Amino acid sequence: MLKSPYQNEKMINHGSVILKLVKFKSALVASVAISALTVFDANAATTLEELAKKLEMLAAENAALRSRVEQLESAQGKPAAPAVQQANVAPVQAAPASNADAPAQTTSDVGSGFVRFNNEYSYKVLDATTNINRKQQLILENKKSGNLAEDSLYLSAGVTAIADYQWSNTQNKFGYLMRHPTANNQQATEVSEAVIHSAQFAITGNVGDWVTAYAELLYDPQQSFGAGTITDLTRNQVQLRRGYVMFGNLEKSPVYLSLGKMAVPFGLTDTVNPFTASTVWHAFGGLAYGVHAGYSQDGLNINLMGVQGGAQFRAAHVPVNGTNIPSKLNNFAVNASYTFNVADDTTAMFGASYIKGSPYCQGFPIVHFQACDEANGAYDIYAQIVGSNWLIQGEFAETDNEWPGTFNPTIPQFAASKVNSWAIGGKYTVALGNTNLDISGEFSRFKSGPDGSPWERQDQWVLGLANFITPSAKVFGEFIHIDGYAPLNFLSGGNLGPGVTHSEAGAKTDIVLIGVNAAF
Repeated sequence: MLKSPYQNEKMINHGSVILKLVKFKSALVASVAISALTVFDANAATTLEELAKKLEMLAAENAALRSRVEQLESAQGKPAAPAVQQANVAPVQAAPASNADAPAQTTSDVGSGFVRFNNEYSYKVLDATTNINRKQQLILENKKSGNLAEDSLYLSAGVTAIADYQWSNTQNKFGYLMRHPTANNQQATEVSEAVIHSAQFAITGNVGDWVTAYAELLYDPQQSFGAGTITDLTRNQVQLRRGYVMFGNLEKSPVYLSLGKMAVPFGLTDTVNPFTASTVWHAFGGLAYGVHAGYSQDGLNINLMGVQGGAQFRAAHVPVNGTNIPSKLNNFAVNASYTFNVADDTTAMFGASYIKGSPYCQGFPIVHFQACDEANGAYDIYAQIVGSNWLIQGEFAETDNEWPGTFNPTIPQFAASKVNSWAIGGKYTVALGNTNLDISGEFSRFKSGPDGSPWERQDQWVLGLANFITPSAKVFGEFIHIDGYAPLNFLSGGNLGPGVTHSEAGAKTDIVLIGVNAAF
């Protein structure tokens, strides 16, 4: 028969008293036995008979008490402890009446002491589709909400595995930018693969309530700048993708500082796609050494970063004495955004950015990271509206001046051109039984040449489906269509002879892709 929690509590208290009696009786038996040895020397015959009766009586009482304890523990669904451990039995906790009464499962801190895990935080801080250049703010907000404890080291890891089939209307030319679009990686007009796209490992160390150290290792053979194929050792390296020390506490101050290697605060560069990045990120998503100052309060976010000069890791370049050597802190980026409520369940965000030196400053022929004569700045504007189960966002970025290398003197009919990229997309979440399905669509364009040139532009259409099977594991599928083939290296020619370029505006690529992104 089920008992109420109050009855269970009475039984537990009763059991605790009984256990104490058992301990007392056991001690008494031992005392009587010792006394028996003493009495035995004085009057052996009489004392032995009396002691035998007394010991039999104590043994019977002890057995009865032990049986009672076993009954009480059995009623609580707990096996009886061995006799030698009866005195150390922990208090029994009453079980919830049903699963509905049990506390909801959480993914908060796992572990004890200094080293901890938090899988929801790990997924967000390693996610390459959202908060791409706002990870510092993400970390500080998690500290403020209590998701990250002080004086603790959080370990995070993530793996993204994909399988896809791609086909092109042009031999050896596949424009999909989630892997380097060269003949080293794709041959003929049909390709397929089942690979690890990337693997990550990160540590977040909180020293007190103001100092945080973050370091992230990345393995990404498909997007590595190493030479050769994805199985060459030069592309199978692990790099420190991001690493910085941050000083900040949003509970006490809206201002924070970070120093090290980090994403440049330029634009939104996020995507609604479950996996594929927008062309805005490919074109303007920066990664550089520098010092970053942020302000975050009441929906207003302002970011200013002093960026190391020379050719940086991604999308930032200001020449240093006419070279690409990063020996001077002479570049900068600034971003400002404001988020506010437009309805009870809807928020809107608007933002703008500027960078002094974008990567689009090289002369002809264009080669990654080569020296520039002059810096070429860029600006970005973006907006995002988020509802209870939907999201819409748009972004536009453009350079201040023409990219000198987009003029090929052997094809003089096409003048040098500014570079721009823009994207618009949306996502809608539908409930399917006990799970949610994200349906997304996005169009983005990279425009790098004048109208009619072979390197004019590359368009990307993506339709996506995604489902979080756990808060930190996502399965997804995408269909991608790429219109145009415009890889940055030798974009306007220079590697195939006079009057020729490997860019081709009429090349088309289609991709069917499935994958999983899991973190802990």
